[in-house]
Amino acid sequence: MRAFRAAVFAALFFVAGPLWAQDITLRSRDGGIELTGTLLGFDGEFYRMQSRFGELTVDSSGVLCEGPGCPSLTDFVAEMRVSGSATIGEVLMPALLEGFALRNGLSAAREPMEARRFRYILTDPDEDRVVGRFDFHVTSTDEGFADLLADEADIVMALREIRPAELRLASDAGLGDLAHPNRSRVLALDAMIPVVAANNPVDAISLSDLARVLSGRLRNWRELGGPDAPVVLHLRNASSGLSQGIEDRLLQPSELELHGEIARHDSNTALSRAVGRDPFGIGLASYSEIGNTKPLYLTGSCGFHLRGRRAAIKTEDYPLTAPMFLYLPARRLPALAREFLAYTRSSPAQIVIRRAGFVDQAPEEIPLNQQGDRLANAVAVAEGEEGLAGLQRMVRVMAPMRRLTTSFRFEPGSARLDAQSRSNVQQLARSLEAGEYDGRRLVFVGFSDGQGPARGNLEIARERADAVRGAVMQTAEAADLDRIDLVTEAFGEAMPMACDDTVWGRQVNRRVEVWLR
Repeated sequence: MRAFRAAVFAALFFVAGPLWAQDITLRSRDGGIELTGTLLGFDGEFYRMQSRFGELTVDSSGVLCEGPGCPSLTDFVAEMRVSGSATIGEVLMPALLEGFALRNGLSAAREPMEARRFRYILTDPDEDRVVGRFDFHVTSTDEGFADLLADEADIVMALREIRPAELRLASDAGLGDLAHPNRSRVLALDAMIPVVAANNPVDAISLSDLARVLSGRLRNWRELGGPDAPVVLHLRNASSGLSQGIEDRLLQPSELELHGEIARHDSNTALSRAVGRDPFGIGLASYSEIGNTKPLYLTGSCGFHLRGRRAAIKTEDYPLTAPMFLYLPARRLPALAREFLAYTRSSPAQIVIRRAGFVDQAPEEIPLNQQGDRLANAVAVAEGEEGLAGLQRMVRVMAPMRRLTTSFRFEPGSARLDAQSRSNVQQLARSLEAGEYDGRRLVFVGFSDGQGPARGNLEIARERADAVRGAVMQTAEAADLDRIDLVTEAFGEAMPMACDDTVWGRQVNRRVEVWLR
C-alpha cells in the first residue's frame, strides 16, 4: 500500500507540482526575458521551476525573482531530507554529518522529532545563522524509495541495490536513471554474518547449507554437526534491506524462497540479542552489530574457509558483503549537501566510518605474504601439473606486488559490472586524477570460476581485466595517464574465493583485482 501511494503521489507531483509550491516570475536583469511558473526548489544558487516550457533550472545570479514564493538569497538555508535504512541512518549518517560540520567550522545540533524522525541543524557560529537543516526519516530501504517517489526525500539510504520496478517508477517520475553511477554511490560496506549463540557447538556453515536453512529445507542442527534440535531462524523484518539482500543474493540465484517459521526483528541489535539468548538459533546479523553472538566461518565442499573479517569484506572476498548505498535523484542539490556528499568520500570520512563500526573504502595495499587464506584455498583446489604450474606463475608474478583492496565483480550472467564495482570505478578514477599512483604500475588481474576448459577461462579472465582497465581509463578523464603504467594480467581459475558448486560461489570467483608495484 505504501509503495502504491508513493507511486501515485509521485505521478501527481511531477504533473502538477507539490502542494506547497507557489507561482514566481523570473525576469532577466535587463528586462528582456521573463519566465512565469511554479517554484519547485531553490538550492541557494539555482531556481528549479515548472513553466510552460517544461521544468527549467535558472541561475539566480542572472535574474530577479518576483512573487510570494521567492526565497531569500542572503539568508538561504539548505534543506535536505534523508530517508531509508535504519542501519545507515541511526549511527553512520549522523556520525558523518557531525564530522562534516566539525571539519567545516560549523556546529551540528540534533533535534528529536516524531517517531523515527530527527533533524540536524547546522549553524555557522561566525555569522550566528543557520546554514542547513538535514531531516532524517529512519525506517527501511523500502520506505526510503517510497519517500523519494513521493517527494518526501532527497537522498535514499539503502542496504540493497535498487530493484527494476523501483527504477522504472523513478524514471517515470522524472528522477532519472538511479542505476547510473552519478545517481548512486557506495557509502560504506556492511556484511551479512551468520551467527549463533556462544555455546552452540557449530563453528562453520557452507553457503549451500545456509541457503537450505533459509528455504526451510534444513531444519535440524544434527545435519550441521550440532545437537538433535530444531533450527530456529532469526532475520530482520521483511522490509529491511539486509533481509532483502539475503533473498536477492543467496536464494534467488538458486531459485529458492524463504520458507518456514522465522523470528523477525525490528533492529540489528534486537536480532543479535535474540540469537545470543537462543541455544538453537541462527541469524544473519549486520557485521557492525553481532553483539555477544558467535560468528560462523563460511566453508564449502572444496575446502575453503572464510570468516567475515574487515579485510575480507573490504576486498569483497567475503561472499556476503553488503554495500551501503546512497541514491540521489537527477536534480541539483544545495551546495551544502553537495559538499557533504563529497566529504563522505574523503579520507577523514573513512576514519569516521571505521569508528562507527562499518568497513570503509579507503584503498589499502596488502602484500602477498599476508594473504595466507587465499593462497591456502588456491593450493587446495589446484589440479594436476597444469593447475600447479598456473599457481606457481601467479606467485612469481605477484610476489613483488601488493594487492589493492579495490576489486571488481560482475552481475550474474552478465559482462556488466555490479553496483559496487561501478562505484569502485569512480573511486579509482578519482585517485588516478589526484595523482595518487603516479610513477607506479597498476595491474588489473582477471580471475574466473573453474567451470569449463582452463584455457577458455584464462581468456575470459583476461577480457574482463581489459574491460575494467578500459572503464577506469575512460572515467579518469583528468588523469595524466602518461605518468601511470596501467596493464592487465590474468590467471583464470588459479585463486578461487569460493567453491564452484554454487551459483554464488562461481559469481564470487569471477572478478578483477588491482595489484600495485
